[in-house]
Amino acid sequence: MKPTKNRHPDRLAGLKTWARINSPWVLHFNSGSCNGCDIEILATLTPRYDLERFGIKLQGSPRHADVLLCTGAVTRQARSRLLRIYSQMHEPKFVVAIGSCALSGGVFQGCYNVLGGIEKVIPVDAYVPGCPPRPEAIIDGVVKLLSSLKAPQGGDGTAAHASEMVEKLVVEHEHR
Repeated sequence: MKPTKNRHPDRLAGLKTWARINSPWVLHFNSGSCNGCDIEILATLTPRYDLERFGIKLQGSPRHADVLLCTGAVTRQARSRLLRIYSQMHEPKFVVAIGSCALSGGVFQGCYNVLGGIEKVIPVDAYVPGCPPRPEAIIDGVVKLLSSLKAPQGGDGTAAHASEMVEKLVVEHEHR
């Protein structure tokens, strides 16, 4: 039997991009921190913030994840684990550094066992500053990363809708 050629490669690529934007699976990795950022990431999954309404699902395996959420400064001990997890993720893969420690080493900068921020070890696509960052900021960082992937032409504007939802959430929270 002759293998068939893909007659619509641009449609297939557009479908993959659409699926990646509308249903990303994320993996959380703590490379050595105080766990403040970890608690805020878990808070985004609670019904109050409901990260899953954007189609984002927390995944336990790097082989199934599209986005790697990293917290904490990279320690010498965690460096090899972070590299292994990053290499196990399929392409295209995206990394979000969450918190001051993940960006620059934070309060642990200068310690004998700290190498620095996440970008010292793997490339980072989005940064969410704060110590710890609020759940709204984490959601906004992930949504901005997804919106930067550029939805295919004729998309339904999900990323723009998600940004509006985050803004409404922040306003609601400030008025409480």
